[in-house]
Parts: sequence; C-alpha cells; structure tokens
Amino acid sequence: MANTDGLLATVGSRLRAIRKRRGATLAEVAAQTGVSVSTLSRLEAGRRRPTLDLLLPLAQAYRVQIDELIGAPPTGDPRIHLRPVRHRGMTFIPLSRHTGGVQAHKVIIPPRRRRPEQKTHEGYEWMYVLSGRLRLLLGDQELVLTEGEAAEFDTRVPHWFDSADPTPVEVLILYGHQGERVHLRARSVPR
Repeated sequence: MANTDGLLATVGSRLRAIRKRRGATLAEVAAQTGVSVSTLSRLEAGRRRPTLDLLLPLAQAYRVQIDELIGAPPTGDPRIHLRPVRHRGMTFIPLSRHTGGVQAHKVIIPPRRRRPEQKTHEGYEWMYVLSGRLRLLLGDQELVLTEGEAAEFDTRVPHWFDSADPTPVEVLILYGHQGERVHLRARSVPR
C-alpha cells in the first residue's frame, strides 16, 4: 500500500506540469473537464486524493494515458521471444503461444531433396508460401506452390512437403485439430 500512496502523492505535480506545458489555466481545464477549479487546485497541491472519476476527464483533456498521470511503471517488453525448433532438418518457429486451438508456425525448409514419405494424422492444415517454391504431395497429387499461394487440406490425406528447388522455402502453416479449419473472408472491392 505504501507504494500506491507514493504514486498517488506524485499525481498532483504531474497534473500541474502537464497543464503548465499546455499553457492552460485552471479555469480553462475546469470548463473542458467539468471538474471544479477548487478540486483541480486541491488535486495539483496534493490535498485531494485522485480518483478515477477525476483522472479520466483530465487524461482525455490532456490527451495522455492515465498511466502518464499516475506515473505507472512500464508494462514490460511487448516483444515475443520465439524459440525455433529444429525437426527433420526444418526450422519451426511457433507464432502462437497457446496449446489448444489452431497453431501457427513459420517453417523454414532448407534446399534439399528428401525422399518423399507421406504421413497422415488427425487435423487440418493451411500452408501459405512466404518465399521460395514448395513441393507438396497430397494423396496422388503433386503440387508446386509459389510465393503467395496457399493450400488447405485434411491431414488424414497422405501428405509430404519439401523445397521444390535448390533454394530454401519459407512457409506459414496453420494447423488445427479435426474440424478446426481456416476461414478466410474477403469483401469485394467496388470498381
């Protein structure tokens, strides 16, 4: 609780500094926010405890986050630190953090010519080629997908994939358990 009291004690000086930077008077801020001049004065002097009812209109008037008014600590690093996994010579970079539902991976397939060995398993897969050319065996079909192309299939159909060229291929793969399919919706563009 002591830390909260310390943070709240500094709100008044922050409010005063923001108001002064903007060149506004207490009367102007009061007219814009609906908070009385006397309440604003007591807030800035630290004689009035700041409440959410008082801070919300002030944050809106000053066009700042409430965090800036109360001096909240930063929320931390927003970056996701992905840990690549190597499997069968390919690099899988997980893009989803949860274990249930649809899983997303970026897959980097090195240039090599593996002997095709089709596998089956429960689920549904969607593949999108980011760069390179992907060779996909799907049942009796052999497909070569190029940059910007996608394939969607039931993984109970025998399948296998590899680089189609002596260059690496990068693929975005979404995998879901049986019944979880990718649904793309596109709107038509007026001409």
